[in-house]
Amino acid sequence: MKTRWFSGNRVDLLENGEAFFPAVFDAIRHARREVILETFIVFEDKVGQELHEVLLAAARRGVQVDVLVDGFGSADLSPAYVQSLTAVGVRVRTFDPAVRVLGFRFNVLRRMHRKIVVIDGERAFVGGINYSADHLADFGPQAKQDYSVELVGPIVGEIHRFVRTAIHDPVGDVINAGHGLRAAWGRWHPHGPQQSAERAAVNAGSADALFVRRDNLHHRNDIERYYCIAVRRARKQVLIANAYFFPGYRLLRELRRAAGRGVEVKLVLQGEPDVPIARTAASTLYDYLHGGGVKIYEYCERPLHGKVAVIDDEWSTVGSSNLDPLSLSLNLEANVVLRDKPFAQHLRTRLEHLIERSCKQIEVPAHKGWVWWAQVRGFVVFHFLRRFPVWASHLPAHAPKLELLAQPHAHSPARPHAHATGSSHAR
Repeated sequence: MKTRWFSGNRVDLLENGEAFFPAVFDAIRHARREVILETFIVFEDKVGQELHEVLLAAARRGVQVDVLVDGFGSADLSPAYVQSLTAVGVRVRTFDPAVRVLGFRFNVLRRMHRKIVVIDGERAFVGGINYSADHLADFGPQAKQDYSVELVGPIVGEIHRFVRTAIHDPVGDVINAGHGLRAAWGRWHPHGPQQSAERAAVNAGSADALFVRRDNLHHRNDIERYYCIAVRRARKQVLIANAYFFPGYRLLRELRRAAGRGVEVKLVLQGEPDVPIARTAASTLYDYLHGGGVKIYEYCERPLHGKVAVIDDEWSTVGSSNLDPLSLSLNLEANVVLRDKPFAQHLRTRLEHLIERSCKQIEVPAHKGWVWWAQVRGFVVFHFLRRFPVWASHLPAHAPKLELLAQPHAHSPARPHAHATGSSHAR
């Protein structure tokens, strides 16, 4: 699938679970033909239970429902949770499942990290929010700050084609996949409704949209490349909010160059991280970024989980991809890139509000006692980042499999037309 721009889209920002979950669950409740949902995490808390209820109801009224979860992120889903879905015809697949060894999960690398929902080929959601209660403010101090978008318009047809292919024949996402593996998996024979771009092709708004993904075969660096291009073209402001910030050397260099030519470059990073090493890793870059004129803010109200950016008055992106080695070199990710002034201005306003209300600016130290150590550390970090994509290709790898967790009943009363695909072919 080639990456291309689509005009005439409507895009709405969904900030945190308070906006995201009601929008997605309402869309599933009103689905008429098809629901495709893929996510890194589903927990069996109050959010996961509500998701379970709306998927069950959709399947019972004859909607074709496909769910793809990650074998690491959603490893603890109970058999009862899954089997109750498959009993009414929901096809639940897991990406690269693995059994625990001495209580530990070792399938941590090369995860299916995307968060996408497509309803009837007409409406799509893309972002970074998982299905768990820690995306709601009432979770407490560890509730995550995050973002997603709801899309209507021609871009939905592109996203729809992608997710339909991914749930049946995800060979393009496989590490070291050869063309011979396609025969082992089998050709894609779509089941159910064939609607895609046709229904979504009507102009719905003013946004130009681009669906960008990262996989381990054909699109290894697409998301990072679009970030670099946008920063390189920036003339006034770059504002990036990203939870896990440890990007490649090329993006770091572009950020410094932008600041050097007078662009205001602001980074919003974690100050209260859910994974402490994330802040530690990012902080090793502060001296280098400060030296180029980049302004750094740490969000301190709760853990930051967002992966968004706004550049100048028009360009923006929202998605699942962090700016760290896992997302940029190993995981399967998806972002939407947008050219739309109203949306960019709204997202910038929300991020500036975050900076003013809940962030502290990291100041350049007036006196640093260990200047030589900072220089040595910077040298090591930057050369590590420069070569990381090459090193990542040599990390332990295998051909991940997509497994149908339980076979839907071929003649379920609620779904007499349901069919099942193969269950556990290695890719």
